[in-house]
Amino acid sequence: MTRDEYIFLIILIVNLVVSVIYLLAGIFLIVPARSVTAEKDSEILYDNRRTYLIRFIVMLLCPVIVPLFFGISHLIYLIVFFRGANLTDVIFSKERVKTNIRADEEVERDIIPLEEAILVNEKKNLRMVMMNIMRKDIKDSLSSITLALDSEDSETAHYAAAVLSDELNRFRLYVQKMRRQIREEETDQTECEELLLEYMDHILKQHVFSQHEQRKFVETMDETAESLYGKDPARFGLDGYEAVFLRILEMKDYETAEKWCRRIEEQYPDEMKAYVCKLKLYFARQDREAFFETMEALKKSDVVINNETLELIRIFSTRRQ
Repeated sequence: MTRDEYIFLIILIVNLVVSVIYLLAGIFLIVPARSVTAEKDSEILYDNRRTYLIRFIVMLLCPVIVPLFFGISHLIYLIVFFRGANLTDVIFSKERVKTNIRADEEVERDIIPLEEAILVNEKKNLRMVMMNIMRKDIKDSLSSITLALDSEDSETAHYAAAVLSDELNRFRLYVQKMRRQIREEETDQTECEELLLEYMDHILKQHVFSQHEQRKFVETMDETAESLYGKDPARFGLDGYEAVFLRILEMKDYETAEKWCRRIEEQYPDEMKAYVCKLKLYFARQDREAFFETMEALKKSDVVINNETLELIRIFSTRRQ
């Protein structure tokens, strides 16, 4: 036997011994110890016996490299990611609340919002909420899915990234397609503009794009709105005007926002949203005089004011005194 073969044999033997020790320690010491402290009927989030067996086989098939990888990764986890939680003031008890919910109702509502699932970093709840979201129209939940990108659960984070990327690419392609159709449609046709504006607002108000791309799409939204306004201002509707105004205001393009604010007032002078849009514009622009003039005009008008706006009027009226 040559010297190199002898060294290789020793490495294999050492690797076998380390792998066996790892397997036995995991199966007979670590798993039983953790199972004792785990709550009965709770999800097993730690490594089980099957996991240790699979790792043992991989360590045999890839000697030295895999054991070193497992060892170093576990060390990094202990140093960087592991945090001891102080649970002295927290009581997790299923006896505290007893709620009877039908199965179909439980599917329809998110028992644990995605934001809360991410905060507590509980894999079972996080993945369950993500799956519930995926069963619905995910266009309504893009902002929530964005939060999952920062999850410590790598599987959830990767899944969220893939889903979000697909949906945003679908949005980009749809916008391109609709803009081409707008250029090709007749001067009296407005269907493409109406569909595109509604769709863009639905996505852009969730703020899932970078600041640069968000601004670019808001500019596209403004161009599309101008096209529709030039053809038939009445086709907008109050909500359509407000949507365009709010997206532009978020970009702090106050000049363009004021343009749409005037148009809202021209088309719907007696609607509360016309006043509210002006108040939002003047507040964002820090135009104190115009803000209070608009507020006084709203108070003296015959417009029906909802509770939220009424409360704002009371707050600012008190501050002005």
